[in-house]
Amino acid sequence: MINAAPEFAIVDGNALSALGLSTLLQSIVPTATVRTFATFQALTDDTPDTYVHYFVSGQIFVDHTPFFLQRLHKTIVLSHGLPAPAQWHGVRTLNICQDQQSLLRDLVGLYKSAHQRHVEVQADIPPVAQLLSNREIEVLILAVKGLKNRDIADRLNVSLSTVVTHRKNITEKLGIKTLSGLTIFAVTNGLVEANLI
Repeated sequence: MINAAPEFAIVDGNALSALGLSTLLQSIVPTATVRTFATFQALTDDTPDTYVHYFVSGQIFVDHTPFFLQRLHKTIVLSHGLPAPAQWHGVRTLNICQDQQSLLRDLVGLYKSAHQRHVEVQADIPPVAQLLSNREIEVLILAVKGLKNRDIADRLNVSLSTVVTHRKNITEKLGIKTLSGLTIFAVTNGLVEANLI
């Protein structure tokens, strides 16, 4: 049985920041619906309790702490690289002022540790061994670790066209088209550790 697509809310007055995070979230969880709200009022005018996660600017979190404290397990405060204030102890934060690779790694870490029990892309994901061949698993692992097709071919002693074919098969079998999505799949299925990507 497949769960309904998860819905994420981004509550941030910075349109550029919200758009970038929305794009990254949709590349990681292609089935997700991501809605952006410039103000807390816009969120509450919507259906706020339908969201699986709230990505909230620090100022909006401070201004509306009672609302988010009641939903703390769903809340991620967007930080700008500064240490979190002491009163935010126990609040998950995401530094949005970092390069895309680091931001992706942090999102994967959040997904793997705290959020996996709340967000499931599919309830019945078959074991990886039943989805992919051993060679496809090897190619997937090397790809999410950042190796280019030529490097993967050299490492596995196969031709470049063989690697391209394996990557095409992986994409078709999993229905995941982005490297970000493949990374999430590999991490959540224990193929690679989040800190190794």
